[in-house]
Amino acid sequence: MKIVFILFVFITLVFGEKTVTIASYNVENLFDLHRSGYEYYEYIPNGVSNWNAKNYKIKLKNLSRVIIDIDADIIALQEIESLRALKDLRKTLKQNGLYYKYYKIADRKNTTIKVAILSKIPFTATREISVQSSLKYRNILETKFSIDNNDFYIFTNHWKSKGGPESMRIVSAKALLKRIKQIGYDKNIILLGDFNSDYEEYIKFKRKRRHNDTNGKTGINHVLKTIKQTTRSSDVKYEKNNFYNLWYDIDKKNRYTYIYRGKKETLDNIIISQSLLNKSGMYYKENSLNTLNKDYLFRGNKINRWYTSGRKPRKHKGKGYSDHLPLIATFVIAN
Repeated sequence: MKIVFILFVFITLVFGEKTVTIASYNVENLFDLHRSGYEYYEYIPNGVSNWNAKNYKIKLKNLSRVIIDIDADIIALQEIESLRALKDLRKTLKQNGLYYKYYKIADRKNTTIKVAILSKIPFTATREISVQSSLKYRNILETKFSIDNNDFYIFTNHWKSKGGPESMRIVSAKALLKRIKQIGYDKNIILLGDFNSDYEEYIKFKRKRRHNDTNGKTGINHVLKTIKQTTRSSDVKYEKNNFYNLWYDIDKKNRYTYIYRGKKETLDNIIISQSLLNKSGMYYKENSLNTLNKDYLFRGNKINRWYTSGRKPRKHKGKGYSDHLPLIATFVIAN
């Protein structure tokens, strides 16, 4: 009996694995109830749009339901108005059994909405990357972690919406690339968030004149160099200084986090450096990319977004979640 027990322990140590789940979620306009002067009109606290304590509490509760179902070790968030809103979300999560001890928001610039992160794992460093001084560009949040002597960097992004041309998204891509070069392409780097870009944006935007003002060049595909590796992660070939978009690791029919006029889109992405494709140290777990697609996140063939009335002034109805689905991936920390 003792021999069997010792053998079992040995197998667990050799073949066991430690995993880290990392997610990204655009929560669709989480505004607090403090008037800063930078709010969207329909989120002015206690105004005609009914953005009040009751609806704020419902929004926090609904988002918490989603984040609890994800239960990621680290979750990057987009469209958070303020540190106060982030803390209120964190508090609601804790009240419902999920505690994120560590948190950070990119709030050095007064953009209307910002990116943030919640983590069960401590940061070893954080940095806010200024894309441009204009309020049209949101800052990028860099967070560094270390697990069992494996360092890795997470960059949380929210690039310019499709209301602007591709040249604006390229500005964000170049600011991100500048920092990547400082760190080194050989490091464990995870780029994630709402890029407002398809994983094959260079194909899909080509004939859209209001977007294609760059002669076919895109931020996500050309600047970040995600254009060469387009197979499953198990089959992908090494490409120096390139990044791999994890969308290629799941079936095409499941590649979406957003639905616009009935068409499925991949505005949200998780993109990794080459070192995370190697089976040593820390690496991406094959076939682990997925979206959270619980029934409650859909209303018919649409995503069950936070609901406001169609007529102006738009009024909050206290229903729904977000217009995006969360995106989730798992990484292995080798023994």
